[in-house]
Amino acid sequence: MNLILCGMMGAGKTSVGVRIAEMTGRRWYDTDQMIVDRYGNISDIFEYYGEEYFRRLESGIVKELAEKDHLIISAGGGLVLKRENNELLQANGKIVFLRATVRTLADRLHVDDTRPLLQMKAGILADKLAELLRVRAPVYEHVADFIVDVDGKTVDEISREVIDVVRRAAIADSETKKDEKDGAGER
Repeated sequence: MNLILCGMMGAGKTSVGVRIAEMTGRRWYDTDQMIVDRYGNISDIFEYYGEEYFRRLESGIVKELAEKDHLIISAGGGLVLKRENNELLQANGKIVFLRATVRTLADRLHVDDTRPLLQMKAGILADKLAELLRVRAPVYEHVADFIVDVDGKTVDEISREVIDVVRRAAIADSETKKDEKDGAGER
């Protein structure tokens, strides 16, 4: 089973993914970084080829990663907006939505000029983030198996919380399956 981190840009998916991989010994992949490594700068891809082309590259990365097991995957902010991507990720994984407020996102992103959807003056950053969050948050919540709030927490605190919530769910699932098996044998 893979562990997939989704959420808005600036929510901490990369930092938390790296830390969880360190804590669990699993391999970590960042879909955006894989695209950069293979195809070049994301801002350039958006500028020269458009967002739709970038989304096709993302889907190819998802197909590749979904075939593997025991990974930590930091998903690009828009990756789970595509139903096919979600289905592939959910087939062998649990999705955790790292939920952050607009204020937290704006504080983390105000100096980041590498994000193509945020190429604007600092004064309108919060407005753009609020609009993206308004559209994306319902999708993130819908596809997520778990939601972890990140505001005011360190990377270590968030990472431990993600690991704990997934572990508790796995234990509960295991106990439920055991109870079902034991109950079936008594009939």
